[in-house]
Amino acid sequence: MTRPITVGVDGTDESRAALAWAAREAVRRDTALRLVHAWRFQPQAAAGTADRDTQAGWVREGVGEAVRAVTERHPGLRVTADLVEGRPAEALVSAAADCELLALGSRGHGAVVGFLLGSVGQQVIAEAARPVVLVRAGDKPSDEVAGHEVVVGQHGDPHDSAAALRFAFETAAARGATVRAVRAWTLPPVFAYSPASMQLLDDAGGLEPFEKQALTEALKPWRERFPDVHVVEHVEMGSAGQVLLSVSGRAQLMVVGRRAHRTAVGARIGSVAHGVLHLADCPVAVVPHD
Repeated sequence: MTRPITVGVDGTDESRAALAWAAREAVRRDTALRLVHAWRFQPQAAAGTADRDTQAGWVREGVGEAVRAVTERHPGLRVTADLVEGRPAEALVSAAADCELLALGSRGHGAVVGFLLGSVGQQVIAEAARPVVLVRAGDKPSDEVAGHEVVVGQHGDPHDSAAALRFAFETAAARGATVRAVRAWTLPPVFAYSPASMQLLDDAGGLEPFEKQALTEALKPWRERFPDVHVVEHVEMGSAGQVLLSVSGRAQLMVVGRRAHRTAVGARIGSVAHGVLHLADCPVAVVPHD
């Protein structure tokens, strides 16, 4: 059975945009949609009738309205909803374990236009076992047409980006979109050269041809698996974050890989994913490495 697409809802404009995005994606993939509202009882609000049961009733009413709105827009879509009492980040990470992807709304924009993730969003992205897609309040269905591409970052050897490439090709196939696969490269320090690496570069004809060859090899199995998906290979000198952001204006979705780093204060995502999440002008999918 195909896993559902899960979306975190909380009544904000951002979560409504994420719900609309997730519903469209569920229709395209012919799978079910699961709404999850993680909430905690607020004792300070428990004046008069606002006790735990009352607050739970408010939550159920809000989620029920969200379910009714999405089923009216997509009558054939299978929709379920779960109310989970507890820490939001933990509840959403748990919800992501058995879904196709988890969609979340961004918190909005600050002085620098971009995603403001907050501690909950950062923890979910860093710890979720499945792809997490961040959606802004201003996201529109029209952004998914007009030739906009699914842009995916590729780096390292073919295995390093396999999960992100798979997600990008699956999404593009469902949408009839083009995949733009981006590989950024920089000049390595002199001490990084070795006889073996120099031989590889010589065989490829130089640094840029070597990078192009590496991208072509990484894409080969996905081109074979998805022969109807048009692919643009994009190799450019520069930092990965800068190169990805330079093409974000043509993207309907940006896909980046994630290898979480454990620190004394918890899991943290890499700098490329973090930068793209804050500055890209489109929804961003963060895909954990296999």
